[in-house]
Amino acid sequence: VVEFNDVAALEEALSAGDVACVLTEPLMTNFGMIPVADGFHQALREITRRTGTVLIIDETHTISSGPGGYTAQHGLEPDMLVAGKAIAGGIPAGVFGVSREIAERLWAIVPMVNPRVRQSAHLGIGGTLAGNALTVATMRAVLEEVLTPANFEVMIANASRLAEAARGIISASRLPWHVTQVGARAEIMFMPAPPTNGADVIAGRRGDLETLLHAFYMNEGILVTPFHTMFLMCPATSPADVDRHTEVFARFVDLVRGAGVV
Repeated sequence: VVEFNDVAALEEALSAGDVACVLTEPLMTNFGMIPVADGFHQALREITRRTGTVLIIDETHTISSGPGGYTAQHGLEPDMLVAGKAIAGGIPAGVFGVSREIAERLWAIVPMVNPRVRQSAHLGIGGTLAGNALTVATMRAVLEEVLTPANFEVMIANASRLAEAARGIISASRLPWHVTQVGARAEIMFMPAPPTNGADVIAGRRGDLETLLHAFYMNEGILVTPFHTMFLMCPATSPADVDRHTEVFARFVDLVRGAGVV
């Protein structure tokens, strides 16, 4: 395992040319958002190409960045891309795509049923549960009706509204916290500056504040993503919903300051 944003460690890990692939999120999201350091993705792509290592980007969480996910929004060039969860509205499903070069390598080793149309016998993934009618219908609905440019415009605007309001409250209260936003996703983190890797989060996170915020919010009728304090907008989220959160967050801040927790 190589720490996120650590180009030197990545270079060392891949230097022998014997690593098959690098699998990474475009930015880390699962225990707080860890932004990408300047130049990291460029270095990641250059090193993986030079060492013959396949680069796989996992867009499961970051597809909320905008149409095409973080990869499209920031011009990344992975060899493979995977996504799940929201791609089917929560119904178990996943998608993957490969570059033309990877596809050609697959066609060279996979036995053909009908070579004329490149119909493969097997791609290494069992198809017993593939093509479920409900799953496919849901994925189509999500792609055609939910993850649209028009909806992303609204979702990202609401995420910006939430993030800016939370930053204002944090700044006015002079708290050592910060807010990160990527597309339709925003995150309040109880540490002064964005972390650069998972070790930073482990060293600096305030689990007590996270637990308290979750409990306080539940009593106010707001449910927050488990394990951390992430807010993901959906097409149904309204500015009024965001403003309701701002009001509740302000009272949460008053509570913890009054109790001397921060």
